[in-house]
Amino acid sequence: MGLSDTAVSSHFIRKQSVGFDRLAKPIQRWIWSKGWNNLRDIQEQAIPALLDEQNDLIIAAATASGKTEAAFLPLLSATLDDPGGGGFDLVYIGPTKALINDQFERLADLCTNLKLPVYPWHGDISQSVKIRARKHPGGVLLITPESLEALFVLRGSETPALFFSTRAIVIDELHALLNNERGIHLRSLLTRLECAANRTIRRIGLSATLGDMKMARQFLRPEAANSVQLLESSSDPRELRVQIRAYVEKYSMDNNQSAAKKSVVDHLFTHLRGANNLVFAESRGNVEFYADQLRQRSEGARLPNEFYPHHANLSRNLRLELEQRLKSSTSVTAVCTSTLEIGIDIGDIACVAQIGPPFSVASLHQRLGRSGRRPGQPTVLRMYAIQGSTDSTSHPLDRLHLGLVRAIAMVELLIEGWSESPAPLALHLSTLTHQILSVVAQNCGASANQIFTILCKKGPFQGVDTKLFLQLLSQMGSKDVNLLEQSPDGLLLLGEKGEKLVNHYSFFAVFQTPQEYRIVANGRQLGVMPIVMMVSEGMTIVFSGRRWKIESIDNRSRVIHVSSSHKGKPPIFGGGTGLVDDAVVHRMRKIFAANNTPRYLDSCARTLLQEARAEFRDLALDSISQIQLGSKNVLLATWAGTVKTATLAIALRAYGYRATVYDGFLDITNIRCPQQFYEDLDQLGLPQGLDEDTLLSSNLNLVTEKFHPYLNSDLLLKDALSSRFDSDALPELVRQLHNIA
Repeated sequence: MGLSDTAVSSHFIRKQSVGFDRLAKPIQRWIWSKGWNNLRDIQEQAIPALLDEQNDLIIAAATASGKTEAAFLPLLSATLDDPGGGGFDLVYIGPTKALINDQFERLADLCTNLKLPVYPWHGDISQSVKIRARKHPGGVLLITPESLEALFVLRGSETPALFFSTRAIVIDELHALLNNERGIHLRSLLTRLECAANRTIRRIGLSATLGDMKMARQFLRPEAANSVQLLESSSDPRELRVQIRAYVEKYSMDNNQSAAKKSVVDHLFTHLRGANNLVFAESRGNVEFYADQLRQRSEGARLPNEFYPHHANLSRNLRLELEQRLKSSTSVTAVCTSTLEIGIDIGDIACVAQIGPPFSVASLHQRLGRSGRRPGQPTVLRMYAIQGSTDSTSHPLDRLHLGLVRAIAMVELLIEGWSESPAPLALHLSTLTHQILSVVAQNCGASANQIFTILCKKGPFQGVDTKLFLQLLSQMGSKDVNLLEQSPDGLLLLGEKGEKLVNHYSFFAVFQTPQEYRIVANGRQLGVMPIVMMVSEGMTIVFSGRRWKIESIDNRSRVIHVSSSHKGKPPIFGGGTGLVDDAVVHRMRKIFAANNTPRYLDSCARTLLQEARAEFRDLALDSISQIQLGSKNVLLATWAGTVKTATLAIALRAYGYRATVYDGFLDITNIRCPQQFYEDLDQLGLPQGLDEDTLLSSNLNLVTEKFHPYLNSDLLLKDALSSRFDSDALPELVRQLHNIA
């Protein structure tokens, strides 16, 4: 008598797997029904770790490596073996609605057989589902941070019962939450959830394997980071195939008429048709341009269009339709911003194309995780670098082809497995303002000591001392702001403006996209630009292929008035609005100084790299860091990332100098006396750091986060100094500028 398919599968898995027999019988049967031949490496590691111990845990593996099942198969087994005493058994927190919907489909299939409910909970879920979850909490709750916030504010009295016996909280995409607004918000919510349950709840983080995971441990359990266990997949890495293609563009006032960009369109059209691909074009304008050009190419060739845009400004239905097509079709290419960098399972992606280098290697890691998911299928990256044509009149920085060299540096660091570490924790006063309002609303009033204990002593705002906390409360309760008011017995209550904020649906999200400023020259709007680094009047920015001097900044209306800055031929691409890490710039310097040529460069990229290295040698940048370009112009090679370089630029602004920030360089203009300039530079190298009064008078763009408009200038500056400046680095940076060799 022959064995059934199920019995054969069961026998094979038992033979291959150590962890399979540890799982509950209903889960084993579900695995058999799926026809799995074995468990993934990360799943084999997670089963004993989650069943035998109670430590907090990070499960780190590449995209589509089975991290979700690695967490839930053993956690659900434990739930079946030892049912809880009320409330949700497991809580999954995902950063996006789309990811919640995607995980609901996966877990509902499993949990139906286990007779455990699965409740999705976010802004698009019907009230009937949420009411049922509140009345009969149990099984698995899938929720976004914003909906968990809403639960605290609107149903604060119910939270102890809802999470009475929760055995674990699973946090997905952990690497995308480290030390940003949304991550700090989530850490605060986790602390508040434990305060409501009056006990510690196990935390399980799901993360891509990115660089040093020390900060991920710190994020997951700040007070006991060393006790957080880390599991990393030991599976063989996928083959990576890379090509960087370069294009030389002559300057044009209209970048949409760029011959180089149309050459990129030709290459994308020729090589991406017939497969599922992602093309990251960064800005929404670029997304629309490339999607439109590719559609026109399809129509001109009388072929079905396979290229569609995907960005946050498109309607939800259009985005969902494209996401479903990526799952179900085999010939769809999404031209996108970072909207498809993390989140839902969009199926097998043949190639990831990147137009211009991203600003972080971590982002490149995450994007590439979408490709090469089938066994034996390589991960494919096509990167396109558009560089301006140069001649003897060009600025030296243009002849260094910084965009191309940054792209090469990022690919090298990607191949080595390096990734940026999160910056040290900032004050996050905007998010703290939000959380103070939320705690007051949750409890229908709270004392200052109660709020400080929850948010600052136990929560993530531990950089805020009592003095600063009271200063913030005073500002929130001031007559002009009126977010808080105090009852006669000292209880803090919502003020008139505070009630309006909390009662509006937009309150629950603490984050917002980078502030976009309108760039205006002589009354004509040139476009909009997201501003993520500090800028001030007198600085020079690169926008729309030209250099512009900042004449004034209107933070209230978010308008930057500029005038044309004429210095030789303007670059086609340069500068940028992202934050580049020190390590990326250090690698760029090594690439300039090296002689080998990476095999993944096309012929144009090889030629441009040779030109860049020749300029590097001509400028003697391997031994000097201060280059006099004229009586009023000095080029400083900081060889530091954006934050440190921009900090030096702002500090020099205080002395009246104008500076343009590039990758590892500062271009200083309007120098009246070179000797005086170097004396001023030396002064910045002294230990006293930046003068706060001088910074306040510089009209910096300090309002960058959602609740910043409610803070006064002193609090805004303290927040900025903790996150977007690195004044402590100035002495060492100035020293290196004198001793580069």
